Amino acid sequence: MYQLSAQAVGVTFPIRGFRGDAEAAAPNFVRGKTGKIIGYRALADINFDLRSGDRLALIGANGAGKSTLLRVLSGTRVPDNGQVTMIGSATSLVNINVGIQQEATGHRNITLRGLVAGKTRKEIEERRGWIAEFSELGDFLDMPFRTYSAGMRMRLNFAIATAFTPEILLMDEWLSAGDARFRQKATERMQELVDNAAILVFASHNPKMLEQNCSQAIWLDSGHIRMKGSVPETYAAFAEHQKSNGRGVG
Repeated sequence: MYQLSAQAVGVTFPIRGFRGDAEAAAPNFVRGKTGKIIGYRALADINFDLRSGDRLALIGANGAGKSTLLRVLSGTRVPDNGQVTMIGSATSLVNINVGIQQEATGHRNITLRGLVAGKTRKEIEERRGWIAEFSELGDFLDMPFRTYSAGMRMRLNFAIATAFTPEILLMDEWLSAGDARFRQKATERMQELVDNAAILVFASHNPKMLEQNCSQAIWLDSGHIRMKGSVPETYAAFAEHQKSNGRGVG
């Protein structure tokens, strides 16, 4: 049984030299003893509990805290308050470019990224052939990453990031890469990953994607959970709120 839960998770980013209008500052801004703004509360009192089979959609406007929450769940950002409980290994597709070494060859980057992801050398070698075939880079994998074109870089990053079937999958929008033919292959691979993950947490502005892949939703608003429910109900409430306030849903 896999599990991913958040208990009273909060994150505050420190701010130095705030120059905005302190009186008009958003309620998420944190003031020090002198009343000076010293931080921004990106997440506050986030609570949920996911088990095997759960698919959670994160809904909210830009700046609502979705990406920050995904980073906390992946372990790349330690919360200032509360805790995350995880049973199973997580694969984060929030930023697939992190960790690439420009001077290292494609093959060396496969090894380094695999090790950073917690895979053993045996596991990496078992998937090396798949990564090489999927990326279609051939002998270029023996050349430094800095010599690659933008398209080649995207193909290798995507192949490495999606090489291992995850137990817990964390996604910030649906990944794609390359030309039309490769994008189709990438889309099929992404769907395979989503279908095989034990737990999915998926942040997106695309309601169709969310409804197709998620069974429940959380609406984040200024770092707080404003609503929990089904994806259609939660997204409709979010969209109506944005419309009534003269804002878009992006």
